[in-house]
Amino acid sequence: MTDQFTFSGQPPQKPGAGRRSYLAPILIILAIVVVLAGGVGLMVHLISASSFGQSVGVVEIEGTIFDSKPIIQTLRRFGKEDNIKAILLRIDSPGGSVAATQEIYTELLRFRGKKPIIASLGTVAASGGLYVAAAADKIVANPATVTGSIGAIMQTYNVENLLGKVGFQSVVIKSGRYKDIGSPTRPMTPEELALLQEIVNELKDQFVQDLAKGRGLEKEKVAAVADGRIFTAVTAHKLGLVDSLGNFEDAVETARKEAGLEKRPRLIYPEKKESWIRELIQGRSPLGEWPASLRSGPSFLYLYAPGL
Repeated sequence: MTDQFTFSGQPPQKPGAGRRSYLAPILIILAIVVVLAGGVGLMVHLISASSFGQSVGVVEIEGTIFDSKPIIQTLRRFGKEDNIKAILLRIDSPGGSVAATQEIYTELLRFRGKKPIIASLGTVAASGGLYVAAAADKIVANPATVTGSIGAIMQTYNVENLLGKVGFQSVVIKSGRYKDIGSPTRPMTPEELALLQEIVNELKDQFVQDLAKGRGLEKEKVAAVADGRIFTAVTAHKLGLVDSLGNFEDAVETARKEAGLEKRPRLIYPEKKESWIRELIQGRSPLGEWPASLRSGPSFLYLYAPGL
């Protein structure tokens, strides 16, 4: 029996040659996809960089100021991010702890000349709230914003008579006569009152000095209204404590101009990670702020709190 062969005119192919012939177009297609993907990725990066380059970091200071750490951490993070061109403080606070207020003020002063800082005053920005705002380059406030209350306060209670009615008596063993100064279980002596008054006056002078420094005003001009009075932003504007009257959007526009941005900036807010347990520890509850005297005992405050 004779073997039959079919001759196609093509030389016989080596094993695997067919697979290679199909593989080449696939590799070319993959290369094109990679190039296109890289181009798209570059475009997205450039667009994102352009978008983020038009950003302003918003730092919200709300309620009573007791803990400065979260605010300072946010300020430092925003300060390191090149895409954030300005800092916008949204302040709606009656003030708070002397030390915490001064820490935030000092941290803000470090930004002077690095990134524009614009303060937007909300419903209340009094006492420590105004103190913090004074570190900003520009302050924008609503005409009806309650501000002022320049000064320091310390408040304690005397419950000696109440405790006596229930048969409770406080026994104190101390190393010096002023060690239990401000104790609510006994009246304060004239010497103790004079000592505390001296401290309050000193803290007030620090407030006046820093407010004058931050606002570029004469200390005597600030001292003239540093008797604890409150006033609206309209009066504050006349006194030079506020630069312009307007709402939050006006403050955003001011930040845009100060940062030299072409269009309305993208607003960047920090993530809020606080749990309700932390809020209770810091003196906040669903019912509102705890009075400072109940939260941490007698303390020195830059605080506007007529109901305290």
